[in-house]
Amino acid sequence: MNLTLRTTTALALALSASPAFADMEAAQAFLDEHIEHSALTREEQEQEMQWFIDAAEPFQGMDIRVVSETIATHEYEANVLAPAFSAITGINVTHDLIGEGDVVEKLQTQMQSGENIYDAYVNDSDLIGTHWRYQQVRNLSDWMSGDGADVTNPRLDLDDFIGLQFTTGPDGLLYQLPDQQFANLYWFRYDWFQDEKNQADFQEEYGYELGVPVNWAAYEDIAEFFTGRDLSHMGHEGEVFGHMDYGKKDPSLGWRFTDAWMSMAGMGDTGEPNGFPVDEWGIRVNENSQPVGSCMDRGGATNAPAAVYAIEKYTDWLQNYAPPAAAGMTFSESGPVPAQGNIAQQMFWYTTFTADMVGDGAAAVLNEDGTPKWRMAPSPHGVYWEDGMKVGYQDAGSWTLMDSTPLDRAKAAWLYAQFVTSYTVDVEKSHEGLTFIRESTINHPSFDERAGELGGLIEFYRSPARTRWSPTGTNVPDYPKLAQLWWQNIGDASSGAKTAQEALDSLCEEQERVLERLERAGVQGDLGPKLNEEQDPEYWLSQPGAPKPKLENEDEEPITVRYDELIQSWQE
Repeated sequence: MNLTLRTTTALALALSASPAFADMEAAQAFLDEHIEHSALTREEQEQEMQWFIDAAEPFQGMDIRVVSETIATHEYEANVLAPAFSAITGINVTHDLIGEGDVVEKLQTQMQSGENIYDAYVNDSDLIGTHWRYQQVRNLSDWMSGDGADVTNPRLDLDDFIGLQFTTGPDGLLYQLPDQQFANLYWFRYDWFQDEKNQADFQEEYGYELGVPVNWAAYEDIAEFFTGRDLSHMGHEGEVFGHMDYGKKDPSLGWRFTDAWMSMAGMGDTGEPNGFPVDEWGIRVNENSQPVGSCMDRGGATNAPAAVYAIEKYTDWLQNYAPPAAAGMTFSESGPVPAQGNIAQQMFWYTTFTADMVGDGAAAVLNEDGTPKWRMAPSPHGVYWEDGMKVGYQDAGSWTLMDSTPLDRAKAAWLYAQFVTSYTVDVEKSHEGLTFIRESTINHPSFDERAGELGGLIEFYRSPARTRWSPTGTNVPDYPKLAQLWWQNIGDASSGAKTAQEALDSLCEEQERVLERLERAGVQGDLGPKLNEEQDPEYWLSQPGAPKPKLENEDEEPITVRYDELIQSWQE
């Protein structure tokens, strides 16, 4: 299914109409040509479209601009849904697609200047701590019952959204509306793992069964086993690698680590969704949710032994088991590589790349009948990890309305945000981008039919396990300022310019300088940082929880599990 580039005569005619003629004719053309699957009946779809037409009447002829990062879901919105919305409502929307780092930069500029750059942003819920503390965005709880009541869809149905806990502040108010969600999971070549010769050779060499790795020790063994392995007995030609990652000093390298890599290693504290009092960024907060430190001498864990272990494993695997070009790649450049057919597994794989794994360019990892040769499963955890800790990251790109956006423009943009997340379009949009936000979409019968093509994605999102994957939480008081420190410092470790310890010492110190500036400025009031006094790190290392002292032996017994048993446990 590929609707993004499809054009139709009826819809093209509707698009050419002037805003004054925006009516049900355009809506029906859109429904006829683009909505094959929906949670609503056709009659209900038309009712929902009529509501949008009526609600948009005061804003006909208005030009608005919104922005999001460039992924398949947003490409579908920009290329299909935005033109349709414009034709149906008479509101002319330009949906810009730019890099995720650029989205954050634009949002930060609008926060600092008060200038209305965009009328709405799809930015990650990772900024929830920023939005809650700075109070520069419209909280949607008050908006939907106040200024935005007349443009809030009665069929929006917040209870159907699966990620609202990620976009709700500690004050209980909703700050963002999820538009797309995807998790970082473990990806592997199921066909290679099921091959009898590979299984026998692995058992002989390592003494246990080849399967989905439960911990990093097993992942490392599997990476070593497949790197350089001759798979000609399976008809595979070319060099094979046991691991895939990326290492270019680029903003996307920061997400690689703040997106829960450290918690997967075991750096933070127990407690879901993010660990308390120390989260996956290594930031400690007090009982009032005020950040009190990042370095060990203030009770933080960003430079603790578990964090060093996490970085050392990352650099070691990148150097020894990944394709040589991976070290110079960014997130977006590395994403399509497993689909080329020479990667055995990837520990840190975002499910947003599923669409690329089932498309025209993925023949190397698809069977003749179109079913995948690969599967996805929970990522393994490191030696410092313990039960009750965060197990992985879930991205929740979410609609955000800035206070600096004029009221009429915010209302028009809110209509568009609701249109692209509506019951009418969400199932079709999810078939295109495979980034789920609604329970009704996940359980739609059309995904019963596609489940076998998607390598475990539907099983994951239908399982209770999905709630254990979460975005960055509220410990991070200023995501734009702090996030840029990660890629710059981790890049030094990735390139070999610094050791892992040196890079993390620098990172935590720079994070604390930002926290100190926020504390002095007082811009976040009683919610802002209040740093602990520095003291000997041994004091904190001797306390329960994070930061944790270095283990005498960071090697552990490798554990694997059969994939089919894992899926069965999800279903149960």
